[in-house]
Amino acid sequence: MTQYFLTIPHDTADEPTMESMQEMDPAELEALADAVDDFTTALEDAGAFVHAGGLQPPSTAVTVDATGPEVQRLPQPFVEASEYVGGFWIIETADQETALGWAERCSAVLQSRIEVRALQ
Repeated sequence: MTQYFLTIPHDTADEPTMESMQEMDPAELEALADAVDDFTTALEDAGAFVHAGGLQPPSTAVTVDATGPEVQRLPQPFVEASEYVGGFWIIETADQETALGWAERCSAVLQSRIEVRALQ
């Protein structure tokens, strides 16, 4: 069995904040949360679920660099990009095709692209 990393991209220009989350229609936000919970439950029921989580936006990142004579803590992501990983699932499946099937379901639930990568 191989583990796969399913990631949810977010647009850096639309970085969500607690304030912007409050601006969402509460019924739409609840429906989305319920759909994500249903997806995660389906993964659990299939024995494919390993772990999942949401990430705070890049503006909250701190990059630590201890490669030189002095340790640096930089209040920024390690790379600037137009998109970033906003959340993820780690799943375990027999093959890539099965992982891609789960990613298709996830994409439909979130109405978002999903990147799939095998863990080493």
